[in-house]
Amino acid sequence: MTYDPASANPLATNPLETRSDMQRALLGLFDPLLPYFSEGNARVRLDAAAAHFDRAAADLEGFARPLWGLAPFAAGGGDFPHWHRYAEGIANGTDPNHPEFWGKVNNRDQRMVELAALGFALALVPEKLWDPLNGRARDNLVAYLLHARKFDYADNNWKFFRILVDIALDRLGVEYDRSLTNAYLSELDGFYIADGWYRDGNVPRVDHYIPFAMHFYSLIYSRLVEDDHAKRYRERALAFAQDFRHWFAEDGATVPFGRSLTYRFACAGFWSALAFADLEALPWGEIKGLCVRHLRWWADKPMTHRDGVLSIGYSYPNLLMSENYNSAGSPYWAFKAFLPLAVDNDHPFWTSTETPPSPPSETVALRHPGMVMMPCKGDVVALSSGQENRQMRFGSEKYAKFAYSTRYGFSVESDERAFAGGAFDSMLAFSDDGIHYRVRETNEEARLDGNVLFSRWLPWPDVVVETWLLPASPWHVRVHRITTPRPLETAEGGFAIARRDFEADTLSASTGEAYAIGEEDFSGIRDLGSMVARQGLAQKAPPNTNLIAARTLIPQLRATIPAGKTILRCAVLAVRDISAVTSDWDVPPAAPDIAALRAIAEQGVTVSAMQAPGRKP
Repeated sequence: MTYDPASANPLATNPLETRSDMQRALLGLFDPLLPYFSEGNARVRLDAAAAHFDRAAADLEGFARPLWGLAPFAAGGGDFPHWHRYAEGIANGTDPNHPEFWGKVNNRDQRMVELAALGFALALVPEKLWDPLNGRARDNLVAYLLHARKFDYADNNWKFFRILVDIALDRLGVEYDRSLTNAYLSELDGFYIADGWYRDGNVPRVDHYIPFAMHFYSLIYSRLVEDDHAKRYRERALAFAQDFRHWFAEDGATVPFGRSLTYRFACAGFWSALAFADLEALPWGEIKGLCVRHLRWWADKPMTHRDGVLSIGYSYPNLLMSENYNSAGSPYWAFKAFLPLAVDNDHPFWTSTETPPSPPSETVALRHPGMVMMPCKGDVVALSSGQENRQMRFGSEKYAKFAYSTRYGFSVESDERAFAGGAFDSMLAFSDDGIHYRVRETNEEARLDGNVLFSRWLPWPDVVVETWLLPASPWHVRVHRITTPRPLETAEGGFAIARRDFEADTLSASTGEAYAIGEEDFSGIRDLGSMVARQGLAQKAPPNTNLIAARTLIPQLRATIPAGKTILRCAVLAVRDISAVTSDWDVPPAAPDIAALRAIAEQGVTVSAMQAPGRKP
């Protein structure tokens, strides 16, 4: 029988409308893990692939991360028949004399991450994890947690991990040094920007870690602890919701941006946490709709292995896009989306009628992440400038592209020595040897003026690029002013669309334009009067480079530019409408005036991400 990867998805037949639907989804996603529990139940090993940390920590990750969903499920009265496995696993995992001991925690250890899930579960359902333990097991667990909190946690969202452990210790009546808790609460406040936005540490990085980590943990804190911090967290979440809702398309998809996207529907964690915290940041029907539509978006994606275990990847299994800290258990941070299961069936999150999606009527500029959110016929395109991540693999692709789409995601480059075959979707690539290439990695300057983004970036120390990004839905416009002391080959890409078998797609390329028409989508890029002639190319991108489609087509414009100053202009269009070739494609936006654009470069406000205290120019 032919294997249908989508049918292995436990969400495939679930309408995901009611609380019982979400309960069934949780158990359906958890049950495939059962064969992989170790004999002593302390470890869950899903495959042989490695992360940068040791195998014991990876096995703990597989054990602990489902607790983000299982604990709320139990707190809300759900019947989970395997709590004995978790109680036994905790007893054995924290016993230094047991063969399944998790290992001692050291400085900035992955175990710190996973102990946050354990702390959360102990605080929420101690009757499932603490009460069954005997005196010796309790002593071992407390000793393990107290030892872990002595070490320094990474200077970002990790600081919440010790706070969640501390909440558990409080609820279990364990004495500890609370000055460390207060210090971390103060340091986390230092990451706050304004208007509900944080950075994930003192770095120019404002990604999905803000909703599914910074706000997620702070909203949990605001329900479990009553103090001034809790009050501030709730106020910040109220403000953040007004902006974050613009990251979601009508079909529930969110803008895939930044690192750790293998956590998948953790991206709904913010909306879930609002329910847990009983905070009506938007009307409950809208919060519910944003949450459950996002879960539904995943229901037809081949995101699991054939046994139903979540894979590393995004829409499909894909190690290429993973981080070096992704083990096989990492994707189960997705269970953060199940936090509403902790609230009763009569909570307004569940009783409210789901508000149907309403397409945003206008483009919204977000200064703090440096984005312009542009509605595009039901989908959302985020024009972006001002963020960077030079520490992560494919950091340029995950943070520094010109545009990100809920429909078309983004692609990573599989070979840094293949300029001719590069994807370069939503990027401008340069090469001085025809083999290697450089793209935007970081910005020397990034400004926002109205709905227009400006950035200045250096692919080489002696090459300066000034880029303007302008929304013109369903199009967007890019203008680049390049100053180079030598000729350079250039390639600029539009959006990637799915490629069919049997060469069934329509490809067109000529001077000044290129487009591709797939089964459902049109994608094109059109020159708007550059100083050099650019040749169109419908690129067949390397496989498994795009987050959403495993095989893609990307329209590009290519040209060699001379030494000196060159201006490149183009307009980019991608829509789920194959008839666009005879409608939108024929009416591109006008080329903007370069003099007006240069004024924007002087008068715009600096993107907040660029002002991170720890940023190195």
